[in-house]
Parts: sequence; C-alpha cells; structure tokens
Amino acid sequence: MKIHESSKTKIIATMGPACAEESKLRGLIYAGIDICRLNFSHSSYDEHAEMIERIHKINAELGSHVGILADLQGPKIRLGMMEDGVVMQEGDQLIFTNELCTGNQKKVYISYPDLPRDAKAGDIMLVDDGKLKFKVVSTNGTNEVVAVTVHGGPLKSKKGVNLPHTKISIPSLTEKDLRDVEFILDHDLDWIALSFVRWAKDITDLREIIKKRNKKTLIVAKIEKPEALEELDAIIEASDAVMVARGDLGVEVSFEKVPFIQKQIVEKCIRRYTPVIIATQMLESMIENFRPTRAEANDVGNAVFDSADTVMLSGETSVGKFPIEAIQSMQRIIDYAEPSAYVQKYKNKPDRERPTFIPDSVCYNACKMADQAEAKAIVAFAAIPQTAFRLASHRPSAPIYIFTNNHNLERQLSMAWGVRSFFVATELKTEEAFRYSIDILKEKGLLSDGDT
Repeated sequence: MKIHESSKTKIIATMGPACAEESKLRGLIYAGIDICRLNFSHSSYDEHAEMIERIHKINAELGSHVGILADLQGPKIRLGMMEDGVVMQEGDQLIFTNELCTGNQKKVYISYPDLPRDAKAGDIMLVDDGKLKFKVVSTNGTNEVVAVTVHGGPLKSKKGVNLPHTKISIPSLTEKDLRDVEFILDHDLDWIALSFVRWAKDITDLREIIKKRNKKTLIVAKIEKPEALEELDAIIEASDAVMVARGDLGVEVSFEKVPFIQKQIVEKCIRRYTPVIIATQMLESMIENFRPTRAEANDVGNAVFDSADTVMLSGETSVGKFPIEAIQSMQRIIDYAEPSAYVQKYKNKPDRERPTFIPDSVCYNACKMADQAEAKAIVAFAAIPQTAFRLASHRPSAPIYIFTNNHNLERQLSMAWGVRSFFVATELKTEEAFRYSIDILKEKGLLSDGDT
C-alpha cells in the first residue's frame, strides 16, 4: 500500500478514540494526512504520550514524516456539570455563578471567575456553539450574573460559552496551558496552536517560553476572537502559521462575515509567507455518515481554490464513525480541485524595506524562473522553515522539495503548501548536496534525466 502524498494542499487530522488504534492511525496516514492534531482540551498526558510514540513509530516504519500539532485549550469558558433534562424556555431567568455547583433550571456554574466583574447588563451569552442565547440582566460584581433566555433549548454539561460583547480578562495562556506547554516542549512536538489569540503579544509571550527552553517548536495563531481581527497583521507577522478557527469565530462574530474573513486571512497570510489552515466543520456530517454533504464538498473545494495551505478535520476523525473515509473524502475533493484551481501567483513581490529582502527575492525569482522554464522541481536545502514558507507562498507549478538535516523541520514542513521534505544525515558541500538531492529524487521517481 502506498501513502497518498501527491496533493499540494495538506490535511490535519485530530486524534481521539476513533483513531487511537495503531491500525486506524496507519490507515489515516495511508489515506493522506500530513499533521496529527492533539487536542489538549481532552485526554490525559499519558494518553497524549502514547499517541506521540505511536505516530513516531509509524513514521519510522513507513518513512513518512507526519507532523504533530499540539492544540492548547486556552481560556475556553464552559458550563459545569448539569442535572439531566434541563431545558431552557424563552423568558426563563438563569443565574451564572463562579461557585461550584451542579447546574439546574435556576443556576449553573461557569468556569470564568471574573464574569460577574467583566459582564454588564445587555451583554449576550451564547452557549453550545450559539444554540442557546442569553442576555445579561444584572451582575452583583462578585459571584453571580443574572441572565434571561432569548433562545432556549437543552442545557448540557461542559458546553462552551461565548461572550461576543464582553471584554474578558482571562490571559490567553492559562495555568493549564502553561503546564501543557511544558509537556509539549518535553516531547519536542513540532507545532503549538495558541487558542483565542487576541493580540500579537500573546504569540510573543509563548515564543519567549519556547526560547527559554531552547526549543524550535513553531506557533499557530488561532483566529477566533473579534480582537484578533483588529490586530490581524501584527498577529500574522508574529506567528509561524495561522488557523481560521471557524467554530468559535462564527459565534464570536456575525456568521455572515465568516466567509469574507476567511478569504481575507488567507490572502494576508500568503502575502506574508505564512502557512494558513482552514478548520472546523469541514466534513461535520461525516461524524455520523459515510459520505459528506454537497455543501461540505464545496467548502473543502473552496479552501483549495482560495489556496489555503492546509485543511483540518476535528470530530470527523477524533470521535466520528468513519475517520478513514473522512480523510479519503477530503483527499478526493482536494485531488479533483487542485488541477483546476486558479492560483494567482507572485502577489507578494519582495519588499526592499523588509530586512529579509534578499532571501525573499531569491525565493520569488526561483519560483518565477521555475514556471517560465516549466521546471519539474524546485529544490532547496534548508535549516529554517522560512525558506520553504517563502517558496510555497508563491504557489509555483513545480513541486517544492526541501532537504534538511533536522527531523523536526522535516515534520514541520508538512504544514506548507506544495512542500515535501527529505532528511539528509550529514552536512554536504554545495556540489555534493546538489548531486545528492538529484539522485534521491530520481530514485523516488520524482525526477528523470533531462528534467529542469
């Protein structure tokens, strides 16, 4: 069986009970995944450690280099445990308290201790991805907020709460996140996704922690808060990659704005040589069904047409009934869409004012020459990810092959559009490196004699 690795658009699959078995994980890799996502909102450290070991083992056996993305929970606000059968009706009052209790028809616990201080009358509270809507009536400033039900429904344990009009004071890196970061760095994982980013400083704070540990883990900024949209340029500049996290984003901002925001973020990321991920509900129906809806196929296809680097599945692979079929379906859509996708190239011409003008210019012109010469490949030797990210941002017709002596970088580049990486065990001089790379690519059937 051969691993599917022909597409330029990459796939992230979220790990969970549905794909925990080695045979299932192996099936996902054969079907085409490039990155495994570990969701630190769920699972124990022991379970994450087992999954990490399993991924590395299969990579070694198959000669693959599937990367690992650790997704921090961030300041996710949730309800506590609820009694069974609680259903809110329009007009019902409900007290949200920061004091632990089992929720009922009158009062529920919320994991946001400063809510009574930060909330104000008129603020909207959305529960369970916006399925229930409440309006704040009053707050005592210490331990209780009184709200009235605007749109009711079943109120269930541990459901998420969004506060689109409230300026929350929780830091982006919670105490739990800081413990999780230490675990992630101890295991040398490839990427960390920072949830609920609001400002560029959130990214730089995390990068300082990584630097102090002398690690090279790269950072994904998850865009899901209105504040992040106001500082989008600075956040992209500070990050190694960006995720359009449409779940919470679609609740925090008006849903009709999400398609435009998605396109805007993709465009800005490409201009700044930053990989961009489209996430949430891409094939949501496949949690229960063996094939996607037409609208979902359209959604994945549009992400390819927009030229996103990566598309991501969440519940479809972590808890869904058909994890391998979900990857196969996504890969089929990508494979069909890519040849007909119109990719606008060379939008991000090198800027003389940027300190990286010279490497920017080299990569820009390499891609332009490759297209003009109808080259079969662009080959580069790299010690840092930015070389590959710059090349990928121009979306050249030729595949990009990166050779590196860094296993972490080899896996990190699985995030980037059109990039395949290869490990070089030793330092080579320029002429040796050139011959080595050509021999490897010919051996793998990726180049032939006479190719440019």
